[in-house]
Amino acid sequence: MRKNIKITAAALATAALAVGLTACGSSSDPKPAGAKADESKALVVAASPTPHADILKFVKDNLAAKAGLKLEVKEFTDYVLPNTATEQGQVDANFFQHKPYLDDFNKKNGTHVVPVVDVELEPLGVYSHKVKSLKDIASGQTVAVPNDTTNEGRALQLLASNGLITLKDGVGAGAKLSDIKDSKGLKFKELEAATLPRALNDVDAAVINGNYAIEADLKPAKDALALEKADGNPYANFLAVKQGNENDPRIQKLAKLLNSDEVKKFINDKYAGSVIPAFGPAK
Repeated sequence: MRKNIKITAAALATAALAVGLTACGSSSDPKPAGAKADESKALVVAASPTPHADILKFVKDNLAAKAGLKLEVKEFTDYVLPNTATEQGQVDANFFQHKPYLDDFNKKNGTHVVPVVDVELEPLGVYSHKVKSLKDIASGQTVAVPNDTTNEGRALQLLASNGLITLKDGVGAGAKLSDIKDSKGLKFKELEAATLPRALNDVDAAVINGNYAIEADLKPAKDALALEKADGNPYANFLAVKQGNENDPRIQKLAKLLNSDEVKKFINDKYAGSVIPAFGPAK
């Protein structure tokens, strides 16, 4: 019987610490490009439960065997441990993040994780259990936003593009609360991205990542008061590896499968616009 292993943050934190204490100093250095891998071993990929692990499970159950790929999926419930586990070799790859987040993570943590292939886009959306449209969000009300650097900037840009706030001139994807020129009287609450759906009863609105919205049984294409547009969006989610492992034959097989017509159909059929295929080489 095939199993997909669900990893809790606490358990992985302990494991990561143990590896960090026992590994030698060179373990965090990038491996030489094209490092050889044992193709007979299963490729272990860390992923957020939805939609990333769902997509990987589809590949595992329907496409991997024919391609000669053994695939194991480990589910993580946060945005930190998948990169830590990839850097330390606890997993071979991960699938959960976009480029702005990875760039920020590598810079802050000294890690060497790199993108391989773009797969899909999960539009960020504004949600509420208390109001039915954006025009009902008024001065004095509270809007929750993700507290990590890139997703907070992305959230503020979404609010600004829908007229809920005004940002200072020239502010880009890295916008912070201090970059708000006119808050229109709104109050803001910064929370970990994974907790935002649970906060909907405590705030007037929240800007929620697509994967966490779907996990909370929200339907972005239907339930969001505002949703990011796909055209020109830099936040495609991709398969990523530790630098030097890009040419692992197992990675190349998985990259090809993740950009296949079968996966495109699976995403379109299962998510009905709440997750959008965004295939192509990761930039």
